[in-house]
Amino acid sequence: MDHLKLSKHQTFYSVGLSYKKADAEVRGKFSLDDQAKTRVLLQAKAEGIDSIVVISTCNRTEIYGFAEHPFQLIKLLCDNSLGTVEEFQQVAYVYKNQEAINFLFRVGTGLDSQILGDFEIISQIRNGFVESKKIGLVNSFLERLVNAVIQASKRVKNETELCSGATSVAFASVHYIFNTVSDLQNKNILLFGTGKIGRNTCENLVKHTKNENITLINRTKNKAEKIAGKFNLIVKDYVDLQVEIQRADVLVVATGAQNPTIDKSLLNLKKPLLILDLSIPKNVDENVKQLEGVSLVHMDHLSQLTDETIEKRKEQIPFAETIITEIREEFVSWMKSRKFAPTIHALKEKLNTIKNNELSFQRKKITNFDEKQAEIISNRIIQKITTHFANHLKDDSTTVDESIEWIERVFQIETIPYNE
Repeated sequence: MDHLKLSKHQTFYSVGLSYKKADAEVRGKFSLDDQAKTRVLLQAKAEGIDSIVVISTCNRTEIYGFAEHPFQLIKLLCDNSLGTVEEFQQVAYVYKNQEAINFLFRVGTGLDSQILGDFEIISQIRNGFVESKKIGLVNSFLERLVNAVIQASKRVKNETELCSGATSVAFASVHYIFNTVSDLQNKNILLFGTGKIGRNTCENLVKHTKNENITLINRTKNKAEKIAGKFNLIVKDYVDLQVEIQRADVLVVATGAQNPTIDKSLLNLKKPLLILDLSIPKNVDENVKQLEGVSLVHMDHLSQLTDETIEKRKEQIPFAETIITEIREEFVSWMKSRKFAPTIHALKEKLNTIKNNELSFQRKKITNFDEKQAEIISNRIIQKITTHFANHLKDDSTTVDESIEWIERVFQIETIPYNE
């Protein structure tokens, strides 16, 4: 369903990559931190792109926006990340117009998440929208669309059980640790970094193991101390990292750096060590597996751990899709109305011109011409004619662009689109 081209000169696109085709290493190359996102926005503005939203999470990096060609958006991503166009093409997706709209609804409501029903993504979409709006890169179309997606996300969360039950990467991490490490209550657990998934993992370990030997190390100690206070963790200095790794039985890495922060040179081990890398890009070098006694598990593997909760969530997909369809149709109706409204307005003006000319002619020709009555009748006829055209343009089966072009040609009118 691509009847509706959203602009005569530009198309609405979604370009990006996700966990579905891109592994953690590739996703890491294309990940954008806050500074990189800002650079994308500023470059977009400098290159004449007027509306764009950028999101980058551990599972996906995407750009939604208007362009004459999708490569304009792809270039923005590649110029501001470590990925190349060639690498992007191998794992990427590009959607346009209706497909791009549908895709954003699925992403925003958790239907496209690595763990079905994970609603973390909607806050990323909202934050990306806010940042774009600050720079003046949100037109009325994109604002209305993002608000519709947020509304759909809220309704899916409140009216279905798509996000019910405990399942997330953090939950899967705890589950994995419980199943892998014996006598966990008395083992030393080290959290390196303050990434959200790592924090949630350790919070759940504190709750469920009553373990008082969970230590947190972060390059910025005051940030670590704030988090440790909430989760009842011990804080150590960054310089103590190597010593604390030697003491640890479980190392949870959530540093969020662009390059590995842990490699085998740091591991002078005297006992087995389980390492969970909950970072994108990967923050633990694969060379640690060369050491005897080291087990390395990345979040991509943990995300594949499913349980009955996921199966129950799948049953909720039809209910979520019903809500999405309802809100999406409201948006598409608004969008089509906005697109053809200038044409209907121009048509009405044209018919009024014909009416005025005809009334002037009849006024001179007919004695005792009832101008007031003629005005009322003419206006009612014009209203009925324009309503017929509007209903035709609203119809789902109508190819709007072709119909608008036909109306403009037949009535010899030129429409001025609304200022976005």
